[in-house]
Amino acid sequence: MYIYPDNLKAKARLWLWELKDLAVTGGAALLAVFALSRTGSFVPLLFAAVYAFLTIRLEDASVLDFLRRAALFLFLRPQRYEWRPRDADQMA
Repeated sequence: MYIYPDNLKAKARLWLWELKDLAVTGGAALLAVFALSRTGSFVPLLFAAVYAFLTIRLEDASVLDFLRRAALFLFLRPQRYEWRPRDADQMA
């Protein structure tokens, strides 16, 4: 007897991240620890933590996707609103 997951085309996930993002975060954290031991700077560790936060996925949307859509809606794509007077026959 074989047991298959519900969706065979779904991306592999572990906790709140896709495996690709988890691997990148782990590699960045490892390099940041090496940089911290050599230079004493916490900046690379901060970048790894920010990347880990931005790639958290809930219901197929990451924090970065949400911020990108918000920036497009608020700043990058102009919104267009039109007000037209109603016709006399529609007013009745």
